Amino acid sequence: MSKEEIAAMREEYGSRELRRKDLLPDPIQQFEQWFSEAREAELHEPNALTLSTVGLDGCPASRTVLMKFFNEQGFVFYTNYESAKAKEIEAVPKASILFPWLPLERQVRIEGGVEKVSVAESLKYFASRPRESQIGAWVSNQSSVIESRALLLNKMEELKAKFEGEEIPLPEFWGGYRLVPERIEFWQGGKGRVHDRFLYSREQSDWGIERLAP
Repeated sequence: MSKEEIAAMREEYGSRELRRKDLLPDPIQQFEQWFSEAREAELHEPNALTLSTVGLDGCPASRTVLMKFFNEQGFVFYTNYESAKAKEIEAVPKASILFPWLPLERQVRIEGGVEKVSVAESLKYFASRPRESQIGAWVSNQSSVIESRALLLNKMEELKAKFEGEEIPLPEFWGGYRLVPERIEFWQGGKGRVHDRFLYSREQSDWGIERLAP
């Protein structure tokens, strides 16, 4: 495909609009409303988000993870605590997450500090996972270099045999993180690229709302 063909790729937005009067005062409630609409629209994995951290070399690093819970305290995802993302969060405990709900011409961008959830929270979620996913958490030394996929599969079979007939324990190196939001931006695509953007910023115990230029 030529660069001209790529440059010509565009879709016209404008099936929806977002006005200040439409916004709820609390961004978490606004997110819950949009998240519910994304689920009702049967978008594929609407809880999938792009997580961006500060790499150890200072370069931004992004990857897709799944949100597993959210409330007024923040947005929770789970990972290996020895993974690249975990090391980056430990060095710089701040991150940005992005929900790209493109079929609805929407995206939500959230920035804030990151903290580990409690062991009790991690254990509760871990116990709800399918058994193979629990074993998968034990198998993978996430982000490390491996020689082959066969090594992972062999280790998985060994652990299946080891834990047969038993509850699988929570690995010490696996658990959750919570992004505590400081800024939440709601973006709605508009005609002629005149998009609607509203930014909620935390102001002590309340939230301020500003419209941003597209």
